[in-house]
Amino acid sequence: MKNIKNLKFVYLLTALLFCTVNSCDEDLDIEVTGAFAEDLVLSTPEQVELLLFSTYNSTENWGLDNSIWWTRRFNIETASFEAKFNFQNRDLMRVRAGWTAGNPGFFRNQWSKYYTYIRQANLFFEQVEGSPAMEQDPEAINELMAEMRFLRANLYSKLIKYFGGVPLITTAHTLDDDFNIPRNTYEECVDFIVSELDAAAAVLPDTRSGDEFGRATKYSALAVKARTLLYAASDLHDATLAPQATNRELYTYSKTSKWQDASDAAKEIIDMVGGRDLTATPDARAYQDLFLSINDDILFARPFGATILAFGTDANSLWDKTQSPNGDDGWGLSSPTHNYVLQYNMADGTTTSGGTYDAANPNDGREMRYYANINFQGAEFRGNPINYALSLNPDVYPHGDDSPEGLGNVRHSSFTGYNIRKFQNEGLSNLQDPTPGRPLILYRLAEVYLNYAEAQAELGNDAEARTYLNKVATRALLPAITASGDELKEAIKRERRVELAFEGHSFFDERRWMVEDHLGMDIRGLRWTTQADGSQTHEEYTVVTRPWFPRMYYLPIPQSEIDRTAALIQNDGY
Repeated sequence: MKNIKNLKFVYLLTALLFCTVNSCDEDLDIEVTGAFAEDLVLSTPEQVELLLFSTYNSTENWGLDNSIWWTRRFNIETASFEAKFNFQNRDLMRVRAGWTAGNPGFFRNQWSKYYTYIRQANLFFEQVEGSPAMEQDPEAINELMAEMRFLRANLYSKLIKYFGGVPLITTAHTLDDDFNIPRNTYEECVDFIVSELDAAAAVLPDTRSGDEFGRATKYSALAVKARTLLYAASDLHDATLAPQATNRELYTYSKTSKWQDASDAAKEIIDMVGGRDLTATPDARAYQDLFLSINDDILFARPFGATILAFGTDANSLWDKTQSPNGDDGWGLSSPTHNYVLQYNMADGTTTSGGTYDAANPNDGREMRYYANINFQGAEFRGNPINYALSLNPDVYPHGDDSPEGLGNVRHSSFTGYNIRKFQNEGLSNLQDPTPGRPLILYRLAEVYLNYAEAQAELGNDAEARTYLNKVATRALLPAITASGDELKEAIKRERRVELAFEGHSFFDERRWMVEDHLGMDIRGLRWTTQADGSQTHEEYTVVTRPWFPRMYYLPIPQSEIDRTAALIQNDGY
């Protein structure tokens, strides 16, 4: 079967089958039509496969939403504990102003985007079942249907993270159909997702050949299942803790076996890989390289080749351009917060709240992943030291290249005194060049080990939890963690924050753990100064204040959907 490294061509072709596209500078409306030509689409397995490929665009990209110019260039980290949107301190995600039913900021397309792809999947199932292609090669078509089943379940898993219980739609509606469909409960949604993934996993191959990298496997399906069940077991969905005042069935999960189910789902993957050690990373460079090429720890990722391969994406949407500091001619759109950066321990395993941490020299003696994930004052990056400092005597000691008086577009100078280093190819001579073979990793083995450790800790099996927590921590050259009880649970949370940095987890993890100090906070940064004698100092300061509104555990359902669908209940607080 074919690979999906030529998705740009695939999308444009299948758009003729699926979509009517109207574009403008800021937005791209995609409306899926009600039918497409059976003789073109369904005659052979190859045509069915081509049709399948466009729905792989649903599995995320480097940007949050390719239909909006800005959000092609940064992701959900800007609305999380990890980072803030840097350019002019704008509140594009409305995490400071607060979401409303009519304006959730640049999250505005999440509902329609995912349901558009779900409708594609439902059209696929209805047209493929009983088609000439199915009669020609039922084994091949059943595997393609399992791939689509995985993609649809993955879409629902994302919808319930954003919205709670949602309508479970498994047929492709037309304009003549009744759209007055109520929301399913959260628990019904989880059950559906798990059953669909189990069915897909039973058919999908364990592995793919190299030229099929990026297509669903049994590992992919089980990884989505493990994450879904871990989230369902968390505090946010516990009936005794859930913050909603009404319609609580849309948010809560009542199964008494929830932590065992989450543990079992992760353990199934662990048993398949034999509980092996993660890919070794003897230094920060080796750790960075994990995210620049295909490796054995990846369970599911989007493949990228030598050209820009996602619809609506242009060359300067890749993170080398959008996340590099301004002195490197980058845009630095997502500035890591000092609050978050303090989560990185010291190399000896002690925390930044004590031990060997020196606030006057905050970049010294930190754990290996600090140097792999974060660009900070003085870090060597693409052959030059990063320098955010403004000078009191610029004639003698020039302003830093990465300062508001430095090089490039200085409006992109970091307000927090940090930039993201993770995912960046430091060998590029032109930041707008793609990096052939760099995957966008969506599920990986380290997450599964942390999922399992969290579930085991909640079950009181501390020794087993430590075993798999330490497979992650010691790979990062930290000493083995010996904590137990609540201290162990906190160590697992810290490890997730650091190991899964900027991979789209923080926004949801802090919500499911209900750590409101990480949802609303004074966002802190470091302001660097070159003194008149050439020495450099810094002060910690509040960049912006991000309040917390409890309704923002979930996005609002778009008001337009509420207005036209009487049975659709709006989320609590909106």
